Amino acid sequence: MKRSRLFKKQLAHSKKLSLSFIIVLFSNTILACAPVNHATAPVKVEIIKDNDTYQLYRGGQPYNIKGAGMEFDDMSNFVAHGGNSIRTWTSQGAQEVLDKAHANGITVSICLEMGHERMGFDYNDEAQVAAQLEKFRAVVLKHRDHPALLTWIIGNELNHSYTVFKVYDAVNDVSKMIHKLDPNHPTTTTTSGIKADVLNEIDSRAPDLDFVSFQAYGELDILPTFIEETGYKKPFMVTEWGAVGFWEMETTAWGAPFEMNSTDKAGNYLKGYQQKLMPVTKQLIGDYVFLWGQKQERTPTWFGLFTETGDETEAVDVMHFIWNGSWPDNRSPTFKSIILDNKTARDDVFLTAGKIFTATVDAEDYESDTLHYSWEIKPESNATEVGGDFEKNIQTLSTLITNSESSQISFTSPAQAGAYRLFVYINDGKQKTAHGNIPFYVNK
Repeated sequence: MKRSRLFKKQLAHSKKLSLSFIIVLFSNTILACAPVNHATAPVKVEIIKDNDTYQLYRGGQPYNIKGAGMEFDDMSNFVAHGGNSIRTWTSQGAQEVLDKAHANGITVSICLEMGHERMGFDYNDEAQVAAQLEKFRAVVLKHRDHPALLTWIIGNELNHSYTVFKVYDAVNDVSKMIHKLDPNHPTTTTTSGIKADVLNEIDSRAPDLDFVSFQAYGELDILPTFIEETGYKKPFMVTEWGAVGFWEMETTAWGAPFEMNSTDKAGNYLKGYQQKLMPVTKQLIGDYVFLWGQKQERTPTWFGLFTETGDETEAVDVMHFIWNGSWPDNRSPTFKSIILDNKTARDDVFLTAGKIFTATVDAEDYESDTLHYSWEIKPESNATEVGGDFEKNIQTLSTLITNSESSQISFTSPAQAGAYRLFVYINDGKQKTAHGNIPFYVNK
């Protein structure tokens, strides 16, 4: 009898335990299936100095940025090439960018898009400056604990065409606000070029920043000398670098800048990294190549590592090599030369309107893949935008070229006098493309 009662008590207790276990298991299942609350999972990022060398740390471990500015959603391919961090030029859509980055195992430096003086922002207007600060406060509160967040970039190239130095007072106020709300992520601002006066202005007016970031193209060439001669001892990043800018290139007799072909650009990327960035690694805590994507900026091919159709260029191969120490299995075609009317771009090509001319391109492929050709003629850009501001695409003049899919073409020069540019794209059939162009001027 006692045994029977004890058994019943044990059975009842067992049922209660089983029910409790089921409830706990069900609760845990719900929690496991629920979306991760990123607000509870920040990863601390800091800059640590060891003797005269600075190192970026993330989550207590050294973090070496393999970075790019990203123009379109190509994160999985970026990771496949060895990249681990991207930067933005805006905080719009930051949640989606951060979430996708986290899903791909990469980090993001988010840019708070400070108003530009050249676009009408007045840093003498205290109300306007205060409103901007409050807008950024909301952004920081929303994203400060996201695990993919790496750094905050406060404004992009604010020194471009500026006259009101108080812009860097505003930068300092934003940095102080961020540090108060977010102790886990460093702050920086970016400069257009490498200029001692701008650096001094930032140091004096924005001392709250954790580091400064340079953005330089052809001017990257002076970086090691600049650091040595100025005696600059603080950490820095280079948040844009890549092709030599159109404002830095020689021009034709009518003022059109010469553009390097894709192979020459790739060589410049490799040289820039090995000869200009590597020598300053004691202070360089990260770099972001420009641009993992494509954009129209004087031409559709000037700065992008990709073509308008999404094909990779040889510069992507170079970044793959830099990030991995080995070349990709399939490499882009190599661009050799382009000739128009038996002249190179440096010969200043003048053509007569409405006449037939020939052009020839020479290229080869590392894997001896069959090459496919595509030619275009566009009017020369008349854009005057600076600092990477938006430019409209230039329409192709599609009726002028015959046999466009050959290494040698014939075309009728435009009937209207003016400046034009002939483009050629050479594809290996595997989404790898070389490109080059030659400017020409049509006379009546």
